[in-house]
Amino acid sequence: MRNRKPHGSGSEPGSGPESASPAPAIPPGPPDLNLLRTFLAVHRAGSFTAAARLLGLSQPTVTTQIRALERQLGRELFERLPRGVAPAPYADELAARVGAPLDELAVATAPAGGGHDTQPDPVHLAGPTELLSARVLPALAPLVEAGVRLRVATGLTDPLLEELRAGRHDLVISTHRPRGRALTAVPLGDEEFVLVAAPAWADRIGGPARIAAEGPAGLHGVPLISYAEDLPIARRYWRHVFGRRLTGRAAVTVPDLRAVLAAVAAGAGYSVLPRYLCEQELASGALIALHDPEDPPINTGYLVQRPGSASNPHVARVRTHLLQAARTW
Repeated sequence: MRNRKPHGSGSEPGSGPESASPAPAIPPGPPDLNLLRTFLAVHRAGSFTAAARLLGLSQPTVTTQIRALERQLGRELFERLPRGVAPAPYADELAARVGAPLDELAVATAPAGGGHDTQPDPVHLAGPTELLSARVLPALAPLVEAGVRLRVATGLTDPLLEELRAGRHDLVISTHRPRGRALTAVPLGDEEFVLVAAPAWADRIGGPARIAAEGPAGLHGVPLISYAEDLPIARRYWRHVFGRRLTGRAAVTVPDLRAVLAAVAAGAGYSVLPRYLCEQELASGALIALHDPEDPPINTGYLVQRPGSASNPHVARVRTHLLQAARTW
């Protein structure tokens, strides 16, 4: 998913050319748990220095342990950056596999009798209202039952990312990959956009067959229901699918895609919605997909973590759980 080239300089002692050299033969067997714990701390903190502080180890010790794990696995795990490190694709896969088991082991082996005062802080999570409501919070219900506390905020991606950098959130679900290297972002999943209307409007205009034959001209006279005045989702659909600019105006704008869905299903007009949000209505026939392009617009969402938030073990649990749950979305 990511194609990185090694950097030859940087302040972070990680796995540069030295760790990428051929490794000596290591007896077969599972990696040492301490090495995996160190690896997970580096992966979550985004820095050998930050991981060392979290683990109570020296930075050279962390570097040595990561190199030892790389030799055991025969793979490079991290790329040195001017500030911190970035995980190689294999490191993301390894973190997804070992994160939850190591977190559960840490909880199981924690000293008894800690009481309420030792409970981790709430996890501050933010993202789009619709995705949080339809996918994220239902997926996190088992963690809440297990004692994880959540403080959830909603909003647009760019303001949420700025708040993440300022320390107001631990995790943000972003509609695009954030710029720069300060934030750790991993792909969470893709959302497909669908052109939809209620059955009455679909019948009136001649259904998907007319859109396939005439393109957007087949929608003439049908009210457009949009998320915002500048028609962001619909404009992208027009450009990507029809290869032209959308010049119409919205009949209704409402900054909540669930409200857009409700208006369209009630017969107010047509819109472009994420498939995950309207899949039940499409399956039941309450909405009709007006077009079935070979290459529908896709948007990738990212799970973005604030540097230093890895000190809260529940942040790691939420992050790992979401990455696993998103595979089925």
